Amino acid sequence: MEKTLAELAEWVGGRISGDGRQVISDAAPFEDAGPKTITLARSAKYLRRIDHIHAGAIIVPDEFEQAGLNLLHASNPYAVFARILALFHPAEQLPKGIHPSVVVGEDAEWGAHAAIGPMTVVGNHVRIGKRATIYPGVVIGDNVTIGNDVRLYPHVAVLERCRLGHRVTIQAGSVIGSDGFGFAPDGDIYHKIPHTGIVQIDDDVEIGAANTIDRGTFGMTHIKNGVKTDNLVHIAHNVTVGENTVLVAQVGISGSTTIGRHVVLAGQVGVAGHIHIGDHVMVGGQSGISGDVPASQIISGSPTMPHKTWLRVQRIIPRLPDLRKKISALEKRLQNLESGGKG
Repeated sequence: MEKTLAELAEWVGGRISGDGRQVISDAAPFEDAGPKTITLARSAKYLRRIDHIHAGAIIVPDEFEQAGLNLLHASNPYAVFARILALFHPAEQLPKGIHPSVVVGEDAEWGAHAAIGPMTVVGNHVRIGKRATIYPGVVIGDNVTIGNDVRLYPHVAVLERCRLGHRVTIQAGSVIGSDGFGFAPDGDIYHKIPHTGIVQIDDDVEIGAANTIDRGTFGMTHIKNGVKTDNLVHIAHNVTVGENTVLVAQVGISGSTTIGRHVVLAGQVGVAGHIHIGDHVMVGGQSGISGDVPASQIISGSPTMPHKTWLRVQRIIPRLPDLRKKISALEKRLQNLESGGKG
């Protein structure tokens, strides 16, 4: 595929300076860009070196100007680069239709141009939308509903009665609708609590590889529009994750917690159950959240605290041994003074 710089600018809604007729055939990292590739320079670190690369074109912030280069100016250069990269490297397409090895239950239906790969199992009364792509080895349970343009990668399991919206992507090995961790103690033994609910995933969600999202005990576990999860994320029963929230690798969310809109939980954050996290909260990596968090907070630590306080605490921790020695010395001097001795 080849596009002119002018065509790319029109497609992403940017403006150009330089030669709009420059032909672009790929997108590339800053250091590897060649004469027919477009690259990204969104920060001062790269903008200072912009004269030393040989890219056919460079995506830059709106306000940046430099003569003699082919530039695509954008208010959000990173997002523009992502769109152009996806244009030149579209997702792999399976052959349309149903592979002969697919096991299909009773009353299962799929929309036009769906593709279902080898060794997939489709349960009874399943509904799969138009242009869905189901890679090999996927298991779809009974009464599952899957929207249009959904992409399920190998060995995904979407278990009974769960619902996926439109344009959902689930990476390899994830399980949607596993039982939650619920056991009632009875002396020395535990009785399993049946989980009768579902998982509902709304539109434009991407679930990373090896995620586990548990069905509700009753009702639903709800992943709302635009949520993005990294690999190895666990979401327990009856959790609600608000619109456009981002969950980074190894986040674990306990049951019946509600997470607001546009929240970012960094890697290895742990969240206690039955709490509420407000909209636009950002949580630093390896933090432990044990109580409600108001909206628009930036927090870190375990237990969590305001991020600026946490940074101060981290600076103090390496000095604690020396501070302990100084405090001990001061205590001894104080005791000497109080006993009439010399300090």
